[in-house]
Amino acid sequence: MDLVDIVAAIRNVATRLDGVPRELHVQAKEYASAERDYRIALRQEMLKLRSEGFPATLIADIARGNVAELKFKRDLAESLFKSASESSKALQAELSGLQSIYRRQDEV
Repeated sequence: MDLVDIVAAIRNVATRLDGVPRELHVQAKEYASAERDYRIALRQEMLKLRSEGFPATLIADIARGNVAELKFKRDLAESLFKSASESSKALQAELSGLQSIYRRQDEV
Protein backbone atom coordinates (compact mmCIF):
# COMPACT_ATOMS: atom_id res chain seq x y z
CA MET A 1 0.00 0.00 0.00
CA ASP A 2 1.52 3.31 -0.99
CA LEU A 3 0.93 6.66 0.70
CA VAL A 4 -1.67 7.79 -1.84
CA ASP A 5 -3.78 4.69 -1.19
CA ILE A 6 -3.45 5.11 2.56
CA VAL A 7 -4.48 8.77 2.40
CA ALA A 8 -7.47 7.85 0.22
CA ALA A 9 -8.50 5.15 2.72
CA ILE A 10 -8.13 7.60 5.61
CA ARG A 11 -10.32 10.13 3.80
CA ASN A 12 -12.90 7.44 3.06
CA VAL A 13 -13.11 6.38 6.72
CA ALA A 14 -13.17 10.00 7.90
CA THR A 15 -16.06 10.72 5.54
CA ARG A 16 -17.96 7.72 6.86
CA LEU A 17 -17.29 8.88 10.41
CA ASP A 18 -18.79 12.29 9.62
CA GLY A 19 -22.24 10.72 9.28
CA VAL A 20 -22.03 8.76 12.52
CA PRO A 21 -23.29 11.47 14.92
CA ARG A 22 -26.40 12.04 12.80
CA GLU A 23 -27.07 8.31 12.58
CA LEU A 24 -26.59 7.87 16.33
CA HIS A 25 -29.00 10.75 16.94
CA VAL A 26 -31.63 9.18 14.67
CA GLN A 27 -31.22 5.74 16.26
CA ALA A 28 -31.31 7.17 19.80
CA LYS A 29 -34.50 9.08 19.03
CA GLU A 30 -36.16 6.00 17.52
CA TYR A 31 -35.14 3.93 20.54
CA ALA A 32 -36.51 6.50 22.98
CA SER A 33 -39.78 6.76 21.03
CA ALA A 34 -40.17 2.99 20.93
CA GLU A 35 -39.49 2.78 24.69
CA ARG A 36 -42.08 5.48 25.38
CA ASP A 37 -44.70 3.83 23.16
CA TYR A 38 -44.13 0.46 24.81
CA ARG A 39 -44.39 1.81 28.35
CA ILE A 40 -47.54 3.79 27.58
CA ALA A 41 -49.21 0.78 25.94
CA LEU A 42 -48.14 -1.50 28.80
CA ARG A 43 -49.57 0.87 31.38
CA GLN A 44 -52.86 1.18 29.47
CA GLU A 45 -53.11 -2.57 29.04
CA MET A 46 -52.47 -3.17 32.74
CA LEU A 47 -55.14 -0.65 33.71
CA LYS A 48 -57.59 -2.24 31.26
CA LEU A 49 -56.96 -5.72 32.65
CA ARG A 50 -57.31 -4.46 36.22
CA SER A 51 -60.66 -2.85 35.38
CA GLU A 52 -61.79 -6.13 33.81
CA GLY A 53 -61.16 -7.90 37.11
CA PHE A 54 -58.16 -10.06 36.25
CA PRO A 55 -56.18 -11.30 39.26
CA ALA A 56 -53.37 -8.92 40.19
CA THR A 57 -50.79 -11.71 39.99
CA LEU A 58 -51.57 -12.30 36.31
CA ILE A 59 -52.00 -8.74 35.06
CA ALA A 60 -48.32 -8.02 34.39
CA ASP A 61 -47.75 -11.23 32.41
CA ILE A 62 -50.94 -10.91 30.37
CA ALA A 63 -50.31 -7.23 29.65
CA ARG A 64 -46.75 -7.90 28.48
CA GLY A 65 -48.02 -10.63 26.20
CA ASN A 66 -50.68 -8.32 24.76
CA VAL A 67 -48.13 -5.61 23.90
CA ALA A 68 -45.35 -7.97 22.80
CA GLU A 69 -45.15 -6.40 19.34
CA LEU A 70 -44.29 -3.02 20.85
CA LYS A 71 -41.67 -4.64 23.06
CA PHE A 72 -40.19 -6.28 19.97
CA LYS A 73 -40.01 -2.90 18.22
CA ARG A 74 -38.40 -1.37 21.30
CA ASP A 75 -35.81 -4.14 21.53
CA LEU A 76 -35.08 -3.85 17.82
CA ALA A 77 -34.61 -0.08 18.11
CA GLU A 78 -32.24 -0.63 21.05
CA SER A 79 -30.22 -3.16 19.06
CA LEU A 80 -29.96 -0.81 16.08
CA PHE A 81 -28.77 2.00 18.36
CA LYS A 82 -26.12 -0.23 19.93
CA SER A 83 -25.10 -1.48 16.49
CA ALA A 84 -24.62 2.08 15.24
CA SER A 85 -22.54 2.86 18.31
CA GLU A 86 -20.34 -0.22 17.80
CA SER A 87 -20.00 0.64 14.11
CA SER A 88 -18.68 4.04 15.13
CA LYS A 89 -16.08 2.41 17.36
CA ALA A 90 -15.03 0.08 14.54
CA LEU A 91 -14.60 3.00 12.14
CA GLN A 92 -12.52 4.86 14.72
CA ALA A 93 -10.31 1.79 15.17
CA GLU A 94 -9.93 1.45 11.40
CA LEU A 95 -8.97 5.11 11.13
CA SER A 96 -6.43 4.73 13.92
CA GLY A 97 -4.90 1.71 12.20
CA LEU A 98 -4.67 3.52 8.88
CA GLN A 99 -3.06 6.52 10.56
CA SER A 100 -0.48 4.22 12.17
CA ILE A 101 0.31 2.65 8.80
CA TYR A 102 0.60 6.10 7.27
CA ARG A 103 3.08 7.20 9.94
CA ARG A 104 5.16 4.04 9.44
CA GLN A 105 5.14 4.43 5.65
CA ASP A 106 6.07 8.09 5.98
CA GLU A 107 9.08 7.16 8.14
CA VAL A 108 10.34 4.72 5.50
